[in-house]
Amino acid sequence: MPAVQKFCLMILTAKIGFSAADAVTGLKLIEQGVPKEHLALLAVPMVPLQILLPLIISKYTAGPKPLNVFYKAMPFRLLMGLEFAFLVWWTPHVSHEGGFPLYYYVALLLSYALHQVALYSMFVAIMAFNAKVSDPFIGGTYMTLLNTVSNLGGNWPATVALWFVDHLTTKECIGADGQSCADHEASELCTGLGGSCVTILDGYYVESVTCVVIGFCWWLFLGTAFKKLQDEGQSSWKCRRRSYC
Repeated sequence: MPAVQKFCLMILTAKIGFSAADAVTGLKLIEQGVPKEHLALLAVPMVPLQILLPLIISKYTAGPKPLNVFYKAMPFRLLMGLEFAFLVWWTPHVSHEGGFPLYYYVALLLSYALHQVALYSMFVAIMAFNAKVSDPFIGGTYMTLLNTVSNLGGNWPATVALWFVDHLTTKECIGADGQSCADHEASELCTGLGGSCVTILDGYYVESVTCVVIGFCWWLFLGTAFKKLQDEGQSSWKCRRRSYC
């Protein structure tokens, strides 16, 4: 059905803008020295928030236009990508021999909490929309298809973001003349000759800005069309019964 095809194409590209923030930020924080166990502990205070958010957001997505919440939350979640990039840049500037100060973890916790608000607003909105348009005749199968495509729309950009981040990173070989750090073999040759690879530009920052720009372009040029899917009549989403014969 044209409406389902349009939804699938749009939701497969809607989450490209969040890929760097969602997939790479945690790894970069660990790379900058934040202990894994401390990051894991930050998930504990998020649990009550994750329980309450769907209950609160559902009041706004239960009506006839749940995608309005998705559309309004998207720019805030995109801006959180820049916030996370700033946190990664800020991390080595506040570290010391004893670890990280308390105010750093408070800032990290608040950032994650704001990110969860935007994330769950979009998640609940999509779930509400999928439940609203799914044909009751095959409701479980229909909704599973839409949810699977929606999940795929978040997973494939994250995979690409993880693969691209090293390719976008610029490194220079210091201490070994005539050598470079263009790839893994070149890096090993540089260190083998007594040099060291120094990062000139981290690909994470390039990727973060690129993803945010792509995300805002999607929001400006496709967001309205995506929101208009909820104006389609119920007949646009219902299966033809003869197809089951």
